Amino acid sequence: MTGPARSPKAAVVFSQRIVQEALDAGLGPGDLLPSEKIMVEKYQIGRGTLREALRLLEFQGVVVMKPGPRGGPVLQEPNGAFLSGAFVLLMQLRNAPLRSIFEARLSIEPVITQLAAANISDERLAEVGATVEQMKSALRSDRRAFLEANKEFHDIIAWSTDNPLLGYLADSLLEVTNGTIVGMDFPQARRKATLAAHESIYTAMSERDAGASMAAMSEHIDDYLSYAEKKFPDIIRSVVRWDRDL
Repeated sequence: MTGPARSPKAAVVFSQRIVQEALDAGLGPGDLLPSEKIMVEKYQIGRGTLREALRLLEFQGVVVMKPGPRGGPVLQEPNGAFLSGAFVLLMQLRNAPLRSIFEARLSIEPVITQLAAANISDERLAEVGATVEQMKSALRSDRRAFLEANKEFHDIIAWSTDNPLLGYLADSLLEVTNGTIVGMDFPQARRKATLAAHESIYTAMSERDAGASMAAMSEHIDDYLSYAEKKFPDIIRSVVRWDRDL
């Protein structure tokens, strides 16, 4: 026999209420929330509870605290970083290797690409093509710019499904498997292979061929996983720690 359900912690309840009321008021990223004094009076709660609620929102990337006399909590556009951290924590607790996250990408991202190819707007498709051109320009001269364009390529495709959950999911998985974070090198030969794969995916998407787009993305991720297993077997078998920067 189970005991009575525990009531949600007050700070959690008020953090949820703050978010909902901000959305109801039509507020968005960059907008300043009411001051601490106003919220304490409005919600009839202690300053400690309110500050804990705001810390919860800050931790999840929903607000950032602006300093100064005219400062306070400012709404932000959350990214996949919070979800990435949660994934890594859960994987570490299960002692699961990094390979598991690559396998998740291999299962999910080709389907995302198939959906995107069927739904992507001309504007978004042009953005995908622009990242390919950026990768070409940076191939030999700017490794950082190349990798940033590489991530943007995958992000744009994921968000082009018009499904925010898929966008956040792909973004967070890509963040965890970022070679520069987990310690895998990305030499020029690998960059060339990545560029060629992105060109194939972009071509298939330009032709609105959902099946070919899916197949090209599947081949791309599978090829990268094979490369990582061959060159960095210890990293692929290791568990990514939650205290590693993401």
